[in-house]
Order: sequence, then C-alpha cells, then structure tokens
Amino acid sequence: MADPKLVAACGLYCGACRSYLNGKCPGCRENLKATWCKLRTCCLEHNYQSCSECTLIAPADCKKFNNFISKIFGLLFNSDRSACIARIKETGYEAYAAEMAAKKKQTINRK
Repeated sequence: MADPKLVAACGLYCGACRSYLNGKCPGCRENLKATWCKLRTCCLEHNYQSCSECTLIAPADCKKFNNFISKIFGLLFNSDRSACIARIKETGYEAYAAEMAAKKKQTINRK
C-alpha cells in the first residue's frame, strides 16, 4: 500500500524497505534513533518532508545530501537519490509513493 508519509528525507521510499516491512524500522520520519542522518535532521529543522522541498540549495550542491556515506550507499545499493528527489518534485509525494509501491522499489536505480 502506498503511503506518502513513508517517503524519506533523502527521497527513498521506506514503504518498500525490507527493514520497514519486517517491522524492524519505523521509517525515516518516525525513526527517533536516526539522529546520525544529517538530511533527516535538516528536513525536520526546516519542516520539510524531504529535500525536494528545499529552497535554500539544490540537492546536487548540498554537502549534507552528497556526503561520503551517501556516495557509498548509492554505490552499494545502486541508488540514485537525486533522481528520487527530482521525481518527487515532478510528480508529488502521493504519485511517487504509489509508483514506488507498485514497483516494490525503495529507490530509483542509477543509470
């Protein structure tokens, strides 16, 4: 089931994540232990659901969005979070969540 509230700060879709589906993670917004995630913290501070709402800086230029850990994550999981953020901007949260849920995908793959 698609849930726009399960779109993470970085654009991943928690509703298709194994940890979330197995009850091991509450999802990005509800994960109070995720204080290590600078993107989540930034979005919460600015009252954004995700980086797609940021008007301060483009994700491509953001050091929080493009840090070393995110690059490793992208490589290991073949994830293109920038494409996720662009898709959210293009379609909105509901359509993005529906698309990702239908595909059973947590992320848009890198090309």
